[in-house]
Amino acid sequence: MNAIIEVEDLHHSYGDFTAVNGISFRVHTGEIFSFLGPNGAGKSTTINILTTLLPLQRGRVRVNGYDVRKEKKRVRESIGIVFQDEVLDGDLTVWETLEFHGRIYGMPRAERRERIEEMLKLADLEEKTEERVKYLSGGMRRRLEIARGLMTRPAVLFLDEPTLGLDPQTRYRIWKYIEKVNREGTTIFLTTHYMEEADSLSSRISIIDHGKIVITGTSEELKNSIGKDLIYLETVNKEKASQIIGSFSEVRGVRDSLRGLEVSLEADGQRFLPRLIVSLEKEGVEITSISLKKPTLDDVFLHYTGRELRDEGPQGKKVAMRRRRGR
Repeated sequence: MNAIIEVEDLHHSYGDFTAVNGISFRVHTGEIFSFLGPNGAGKSTTINILTTLLPLQRGRVRVNGYDVRKEKKRVRESIGIVFQDEVLDGDLTVWETLEFHGRIYGMPRAERRERIEEMLKLADLEEKTEERVKYLSGGMRRRLEIARGLMTRPAVLFLDEPTLGLDPQTRYRIWKYIEKVNREGTTIFLTTHYMEEADSLSSRISIIDHGKIVITGTSEELKNSIGKDLIYLETVNKEKASQIIGSFSEVRGVRDSLRGLEVSLEADGQRFLPRLIVSLEKEGVEITSISLKKPTLDDVFLHYTGRELRDEGPQGKKVAMRRRRGR
């Protein structure tokens, strides 16, 4: 499969701090690729390099066949970007927003008008042509931003938290819209703090932490990488419990986590769980709580980063900003 984004041995530092530490990955043409990571993991730095907002310090990066160091203009002509924060002019109408964007990019009048009609239809905003942006709902404004990003027919559309702050129903509609855009032939590079969003939309997912990519794969591949079933167990005597649990052949691994002891299983958890409880109680290990579940992307993220992605959301970012300002 052809790669539309190629990243090889990418490094980037801010003074003595290494934000990106030798990562390599590829995004295939036509896929929806999700890039997940806690705050400070190197995610934003990587995206800013891919979109030419930051200079390439070391490594090799190509977008749509163009070198981001030598062919920035070509890269920019190949991509669309929808930022996390809304950057629409509320006093413009829906039509004027798209018209203005087309003019900035020097699109001929006839092509511009034709493309606006296509985007209005794709974004389901045909009935809102003369509506001022400030009167649109949050979901409509987000669809308009995505439509604007698609005006120039980009090969790759970068979506940074496209459904942040939207209600569940509106988020679902945006998901369907993103899928429709992807079916039209645009490769999507997505960042999100909603695990169900990444799970539902992504062809593949990369998780980055401490400047390194820790794992890449489909949602199912990532879930299977941590076990067929998971048990989370809380007890006062973790060391003794870990030794007992680790002696079972059905157990792939035992590790301490934010949710207590995480037990990865190779076998059917429903059959194994009663035996485990009996064995622990027989050895005098008091169980405070215990749960059995199929692995989710939340579990994958916690397993590989030691953190939960939802704890790194918008509020976490605000706290981090306050801390930096206070230094």
